[in-house]
Amino acid sequence: MSLPPSPVIDRLRAAGCVFAEDEARLLLAAAPDPARLDELVRLRCAGRPLEQVVGFAEFAGLRVALAPGVFVPRRRSEFLVERAAALGRPGAVLLDLCCGSGAIGAALAARLGPGVELHAADIDPAAVACARRNLAPYGGRVHLGDLDAPLPPGLLGRVDLLLANAPYVPTGEIPLLPPEARDHEPAVALDGGADGLAVQRRVAAAAPRWLAPGGRVLVETSARQAPATAALLAAAGLDPRTEQDGERDATVVIGRRQ
Repeated sequence: MSLPPSPVIDRLRAAGCVFAEDEARLLLAAAPDPARLDELVRLRCAGRPLEQVVGFAEFAGLRVALAPGVFVPRRRSEFLVERAAALGRPGAVLLDLCCGSGAIGAALAARLGPGVELHAADIDPAAVACARRNLAPYGGRVHLGDLDAPLPPGLLGRVDLLLANAPYVPTGEIPLLPPEARDHEPAVALDGGADGLAVQRRVAAAAPRWLAPGGRVLVETSARQAPATAALLAAAGLDPRTEQDGERDATVVIGRRQ
């Protein structure tokens, strides 16, 4: 790929983009003409996440389609995919709650191979539109609605792996997030309530009725919140354990239905 025009790199550097050259190459590749390139650079310099500007994110070996205002999948969430893949099998029934762009469900389905039955749900219409694009290659069905409310009754008691990257940032800490997140991602994808556990409580309460015997729910959380997340799963009758990846600052609590 040719080197982007130096004024583009200069504008990105002036806006505080640490990897200005790499970002400029991605912007150049996404722009069909100079006018569009100028518009993309303007959006990036205004603080919009690069992934939303170019229309995709790299996640777990996949190129995940994104749109403005849709939560950008974090690299730490690849740990959730890895732990789920280690527990999965071909033909498994998968459910991705609070799916956002569908990145986690798509990455897991890609790893488990053909034959999986994949469902996902989110309350944000823009995210659901992205998820439908990203899960289509795996035959995924994406449902629009609040948590598990829109799921088909035929899924009850059949889910082998339930994945939940529910929002877990305490409300009072939202202002501490990077501007890219707090200004350009929906609050519903970030705000976990007063203690950060509000949505996780609902996931824990809902999980047992969807899980098959021996099925597991995997919840991304923070190291600080992990004991409380594990307690929520235990209170719901699930057998919890916590796994961590210090290099990616990733924590997953896994609850197994007996």
